[in-house]
Amino acid sequence: MNESKNLINGTKLRDNLSILSNELGLKKWDFGASISNDVSVQIDKGNPKQLKASQKSSITIRVWNDNKIGITSTSDLSKIGLKKALNSALEASYFGNTNETPDFSIAAKDELPKLERPLRKAYGVKKLMSDLIHAEEALLNKDKSIKSVPYNGFAESISERVYINSDGALRHIQSTQASLYLYARAEEPGRKPRSSGSIKVGYGAEDININECINEAASRTISHLYYKPIKTGKYLVCFKPEAFLDLITAFSNIYNARAIIDGISLSKKDSIGRKISNEILSMNDDGLHQSNFGACTFDGEGTPTQNIPIIEAGILRNFIHSEATARYFDTRPTGHGGIGSKASVSPDWPVVFKANGQTAKYPELNFKESNEEFVLVENLHALHAGIKASQGSFSLPFDGWLVKNKNKISIESATIAGDFINLLNNIIQVERNQQFTHQGVSPHIWVNELAITGDK
Repeated sequence: MNESKNLINGTKLRDNLSILSNELGLKKWDFGASISNDVSVQIDKGNPKQLKASQKSSITIRVWNDNKIGITSTSDLSKIGLKKALNSALEASYFGNTNETPDFSIAAKDELPKLERPLRKAYGVKKLMSDLIHAEEALLNKDKSIKSVPYNGFAESISERVYINSDGALRHIQSTQASLYLYARAEEPGRKPRSSGSIKVGYGAEDININECINEAASRTISHLYYKPIKTGKYLVCFKPEAFLDLITAFSNIYNARAIIDGISLSKKDSIGRKISNEILSMNDDGLHQSNFGACTFDGEGTPTQNIPIIEAGILRNFIHSEATARYFDTRPTGHGGIGSKASVSPDWPVVFKANGQTAKYPELNFKESNEEFVLVENLHALHAGIKASQGSFSLPFDGWLVKNKNKISIESATIAGDFINLLNNIIQVERNQQFTHQGVSPHIWVNELAITGDK
């Protein structure tokens, strides 16, 4: 992982593409690429389970032919490979859909935001494996009930992203990132095994606090050992940041302009300005947030990444857009588009927080101090199967605790269900303390009267 050596030479690529497109008589084209070198290790009881090094690439070339577009992918960035790809895209353009033709982003040549992100040197396979073996051993020694660490991994990568078009746009960024995860399994005689874990990310392996990951994985796992069934009913629920972020991401169609156009969103074109949640909740989509170690200054169409207010004091303020959806809505692209014949639109980094000047219905609620009886939801499962995003409903198994007088009792097994818009409107407290996670930023969120199906 050497910061002085690029995986892609953007200037050379632009020059080669310009020459080749002129030879082929192509007046309008663009190029998008994401390339990474990844190294990862997994171990099993002190022995290597998987050592993996790979180069991943996603390279797309688009060509415009009158009002139609052709698209192709390639892994060959030589002049011969690029010429073949341009020819393939040109041939595909004759079969293009005239009703769905993206264009260059009007912001593809705007100044990019400043992003100070360090590039870290690689640890390498041996160092990653050695540290992971020691981490597994330390986690196993945390408690006699912890019998194994069946899921674990230590990984690092260097990646680059490029966008070039025939109108003179040239974007290029390089980044490094590392991640560590430890997922332990604990067993007690006569009782079901219980599992939990921890994930840590950083710019490089040297930035990751391994001991913190070990301690967090151990404490979470042990806290689920002495479980009891929970009665079916409606409960006061506190979502931990990771759990709430899972939900808000699963229902991101609410603010996704592509989903609205496709008719699979909970919002309509005229939903901006409408109340969708309790006024205590606010949320931005901030791809450049300091906790986003994989931040990129531009999207797949070259549009600069921005901090977009999504919900302000319960009011839906903005949708996220690609070039095509922005043109449809008569607005500007927001930096959330992918490159393609029908550009996808995806959220970057949700940042949830308590709205300024708003008072919670129950401001004294705090997940550490509250004497109320409530369910603390740690993780949600089966998001792929238990979410009906276009209908707004969810029914999800979860890990968590029933908390009584500050005492936590792990829940044996249960499912939480409801309607997402009703959930947002039934929020009664958004705590002040935000937590940075591997998937966004959020405080603990309290919701009243959520249905939980238990074992008794």
